[in-house]
Amino acid sequence: MNFGAIISNPYQGKTFFGFIILFLQRLVEVFQGKWALADLASDEIQIFVLMGISASSALVGTFLVLRKMTMLANSLSHTILVGIVVAFFFTHAGVLGGDQTHQEPIHIELMLVAALMMGLITSFLTELLTKVARLQEDASTGLVFTTLFALGLILVTLLTRNAHIGAEVVLGNVDALHYNDIQLVSVILLINVGLFLLFFKEYQITTFDPKLAAALGISPIFFNYLLMTQVSTTAIGAFRAVGVLMVLAFITGPVLCARLLTNTLKHLLLLAVGIGILASVIGVAISRHLLTEYGLTLSTSGIVVCTIAVFFLITVLTKLIRTS
Repeated sequence: MNFGAIISNPYQGKTFFGFIILFLQRLVEVFQGKWALADLASDEIQIFVLMGISASSALVGTFLVLRKMTMLANSLSHTILVGIVVAFFFTHAGVLGGDQTHQEPIHIELMLVAALMMGLITSFLTELLTKVARLQEDASTGLVFTTLFALGLILVTLLTRNAHIGAEVVLGNVDALHYNDIQLVSVILLINVGLFLLFFKEYQITTFDPKLAAALGISPIFFNYLLMTQVSTTAIGAFRAVGVLMVLAFITGPVLCARLLTNTLKHLLLLAVGIGILASVIGVAISRHLLTEYGLTLSTSGIVVCTIAVFFLITVLTKLIRTS
């Protein structure tokens, strides 16, 4: 973020409630056409990117949780690190030799494609070990996950030792986001929404009764791979903002909250998306509040994850009080 952007940021010096009020006012002004989306402040870019990530993650996370496949999502969110690092290495000169006087810009599109390929490879290897080697699914996932993630960490150390990308790839950096990131997560969200609308019945039946789905000619394996592709794409779109580690909290947290509130699939999807979006707005507002009041520059994505955790604890306590 440059100094000029900080000075022109209308959220500079705002506390929590002042931030929320100003954000809602500016949101209304956008719909009234008073200013363009390209003029978004950095805090607003963070909100919209995190909202898009939260919505996509909640959609794919709902079916992952219902299928009891969250361990595989954890595996995918880690193993795509291999693809990201390899793509970074091949698009940068002099990384191995330590000569960083001239570097090519990061080709984010190539990194996304490479990471998506690693996601598909992860799904394939897990399925292969489960079907061919007859390992339990959790054992196959654990073996593939630890091996590929270890390889990713070795490659980060070996190939990018002077590139300083390790922390940002693993943990994300919302301060480095720009308008193009909103476009990226919006496209991924539209793809996820489109696929779930188009194949909602197929996803529903393969999730709750895969044997009946196979008898009706609906392939559970195909929709497993399609879902894994969506998870990989969602994780890839999230890595710039939240990294490859914290995205799992976006995938599972809102869904687990929503499951305590409803047993209807459609309501579960809507509630999970809503909880994720609300946590994103509150998380960015808290981050700005801490900076304004106490001068603390904390990880915004980390605050959002903590907000999701607080939502879950509140939901659990509310559930316990109602049932007691």
